[in-house]
Amino acid sequence: MRVSRWARIVFAVIMLCCFTSGIAAADNGPASASCRSFPIAVPQGRLAATLCAPPGGAHTVMVLMSGSNFNGTYWDFPYEPQIYNFRRAMNTAGYATLVVDRLGNGASTHPQPETLTATATAQDLHDIVRDARQGLDGAAPFGKVVTVGHSLTSGTSIMEATTYHDVDGIVLTGYSHAVNVPGTLSVIATYHSSANDPEFAGRGMDPGYLTTRPGTRIHDFFDPGDVDPAVLALDEKDKEVFSLTEYPDGMVSTLPGMSNFITAPVLIVVGGRDRMLCGVNYAVCASSATLQSEEAPFFAPAARLRTFVLPGSGHAVNLARNTGDYHSAVIDWANSTVGK
Repeated sequence: MRVSRWARIVFAVIMLCCFTSGIAAADNGPASASCRSFPIAVPQGRLAATLCAPPGGAHTVMVLMSGSNFNGTYWDFPYEPQIYNFRRAMNTAGYATLVVDRLGNGASTHPQPETLTATATAQDLHDIVRDARQGLDGAAPFGKVVTVGHSLTSGTSIMEATTYHDVDGIVLTGYSHAVNVPGTLSVIATYHSSANDPEFAGRGMDPGYLTTRPGTRIHDFFDPGDVDPAVLALDEKDKEVFSLTEYPDGMVSTLPGMSNFITAPVLIVVGGRDRMLCGVNYAVCASSATLQSEEAPFFAPAARLRTFVLPGSGHAVNLARNTGDYHSAVIDWANSTVGK
């Protein structure tokens, strides 16, 4: 078993050499999607984006934006893509995807970190939704747009949807109102300046950008018993920077009030072992039903709220061993509420 474990880790590192630290621009699976990358202009610079469509095109696009500790590779994971690649699963199901790196993230522009806020990201997301309906970078307009966030960008998805009411559906992953404050603070305690991290050495990164200390992600974002060692190794190599100034306004979305104004269908997905979002002793995430009961008071009937708990998963639901169950839940929700 030792040889197998380390062989898989070495394989993951070799795989990393074949992909940039950001968004993959091609698909090599069955019935391959057509993908192309392009920048999206925003007031503070450019966002790196990759649009993928299934053969024959699509009427509905999912806008995928990762949270504060990940970049677009979180959605377009290269290792064992038949298991871990969310983007590919959605394309195979007949949906187009637009993977976008936030400012200060991945291949997007890195402004001064103190200028970054969740409010600005929500505005950028609104502009992307508008452009998707009008035709992104020369692409055909999409009839329906679904925003899919993770953690911080689930918050910005709520901010965008309650301000503009312009999306046809919202998927909130790594999000709940049952924030476990001690658990969240224990994760924040693992952050340090990217200037002190070996993964960012020599990149000239502003020291105000933070990242997770080496070796801490297994407890921050995974359940140690629910992660492939090769996935963990690749996740550490591809980890991302962010600014703490993105948190204060982003966390407002987890307080009572804001989400009640959402008028589009909502799906919430949380890992059953998410130390930050499952309350005391993970009680809120005991099942999809317990999560539904906890979240229902925070949403109006127009949201037609549905919830899904991925058993055993930590915060990074895209990278759990059983992530395929979550893919299926998203596809079932999209087919039944938004449509292709």
